Amino acid sequence: MTDRHFEYDLDSRYMAIWLPLGVRKGQGVTIGDDTFTATYGWAKLTTPLSNIKGGHITENYRWWTSVGIRLSFADSGLTFGTNNKRGVCIHFNQKVGGVVPGRSHRALTVTVDDCEGLVDAIGLDEP
Repeated sequence: MTDRHFEYDLDSRYMAIWLPLGVRKGQGVTIGDDTFTATYGWAKLTTPLSNIKGGHITENYRWWTSVGIRLSFADSGLTFGTNNKRGVCIHFNQKVGGVVPGRSHRALTVTVDDCEGLVDAIGLDEP
C-alpha cells in the first residue's frame, strides 16, 4: 500500500496559536502499511494501525478547546487542532504516549482537511 497523507485544515484566524508550535502547511496524518503517524509541529504521535479501535468525525468545537495541542483530563484524550470546524477523533486499544512527557492518551482528535477520507483510510466506522 502507498502511504496516504491527510493535511491539516489550517484556519489562519488561529495562526497565532498553531504557528508558534511549529505547525506548517503539509503536516498532518500519514497512514502507512502498518502505521498511523500524526505530526503537529514538534509533536509526533505514532502507533500501529492494529492499535486503532474506532473513531468518528466530530464538529463545531469551541475554539479554545480545539486549537493547538490540547489535553483532556476527563478522558485522557489529545487534540492536534488547527480549526474549530471539524476533525476525526480516533480511539486506541492501548494508550499511546510520547507526545507529552509522563502522559499517554486513549484518543487523538486531528483537524484534517479530508475527515471522510481519513475515516475510510483507517477503516473507522462513523456513528
